[in-house]
Amino acid sequence: MNPRLLALKSAVPPYVIAQAEAARYARSLFAEVRDIARLIPVFENTGIRQRYSCVPIEWYVGEHGWMDRTRLYIDNAVTLLETVTRRLLDEAKLKTGDIDSIVVVSTTGIATPSLDALLVERMGLNRDIRRLPIFGLGCAGGVTGLARAADIARATPGSRVLFLVVELCALTFRKNDISKSNIIATALFGDGAVGAILSTDGEGPVLGAAGEHTWPHSLDVMGWDMAEDGLKARFATSIPGLVASDFRSLLDAFLDRNGLTRAGIDAFACHPGGAKVLDALEDALEMPRGGLEDSRSILRDYGNMSAATVLFVAERMDVRKKAQRTLLTALGPGFSAAFQMLGNER
Repeated sequence: MNPRLLALKSAVPPYVIAQAEAARYARSLFAEVRDIARLIPVFENTGIRQRYSCVPIEWYVGEHGWMDRTRLYIDNAVTLLETVTRRLLDEAKLKTGDIDSIVVVSTTGIATPSLDALLVERMGLNRDIRRLPIFGLGCAGGVTGLARAADIARATPGSRVLFLVVELCALTFRKNDISKSNIIATALFGDGAVGAILSTDGEGPVLGAAGEHTWPHSLDVMGWDMAEDGLKARFATSIPGLVASDFRSLLDAFLDRNGLTRAGIDAFACHPGGAKVLDALEDALEMPRGGLEDSRSILRDYGNMSAATVLFVAERMDVRKKAQRTLLTALGPGFSAAFQMLGNER
């Protein structure tokens, strides 16, 4: 019995940062970078119009250490997760006591007790609820985490699994880091939360086959380095090239293992890691430029919210109500690709 998607909802923090304003701040903060004039156009080339942040733009001017960042991460993450959960319960017409398991994905901060425990306490969820916090999946966490939540729902027929993602990428900004990776992260990342309720009982699209692939010798392609004052972004310039050269064959192998074909997929919900990555994905999927319209529009309106972004795309595509087969895909540290089929069984 495959689980179904009973609800899908998202939320963002209150502060809106226009990309043009972010570029002005970056030009001032990174004024000492020798080739900052050459790097600033990355803000225009991302395809991003605005992003949301859990802190006002003035916060970025100050000095912030682990204690400050962690306090803000926990406070804002739990608040966003509560907002998403209440929206999910409303959509699914359920109560807090109806949730049997909770899976929470986040890679932009650290909390012990974990975010799921903090949410259980705040919302009064079941005391015997099964909890699974997931850390370290980065941008792939929305797809891989959803697959893990589906596994739990599949293994416990009739139970209801609450799946949540929250990423507060803005809090990883480090104004004294003048590396190219940090400047690119400053131009790309935003904050957001999203979630789903899964169960084998109820109405909604089916969560079908899922899969992953981790490239060999690719640990340095993407991730965080631990610095004294916070998480330091690590990006390799090879990411679009890896997508261009390998993604199609990896996708075809996943589909073949599960008795599927590209022709049998009606829509693609791809994580919009950046404009160049979307170009490479469209080429790999043999789409015209701009074919991943919903991925591009989410990038434009929200930026890259790491693991949360792909589910924002799925929500915009209205996957809960459309009678179509959708493939969710994302790339993350490892370096890895993740796949999850969603939709009517054929």
